[in-house]
Amino acid sequence: MVYTIVVHLQAKKGNEAKLAAKLAEASAVYQKDKETISWFVMQDPKDATKFCIVERYEQESSQQYHLGNPYWKTFDPYVIPLLDGDMDLTRWEEL
Repeated sequence: MVYTIVVHLQAKKGNEAKLAAKLAEASAVYQKDKETISWFVMQDPKDATKFCIVERYEQESSQQYHLGNPYWKTFDPYVIPLLDGDMDLTRWEEL
């Protein structure tokens, strides 16, 4: 079974490069977390303010390693002020 989280987020105009850099950095860090299959970031080719993160874990409980990573404490405080609105998050288990 694979546990997947898909996050859609949108940068405020002028913050696209900052957000893209932080998400690339986060991906490099989180890919190394135990039980993480992938932590992939995409930027919309038609609207540079829109991003999508696809997080895939071995199981739902695998998130504990992601959320326990010290980097996590730096992520939201940096990212949230760059966003135009809230993050849209969807979770599900794949069979």
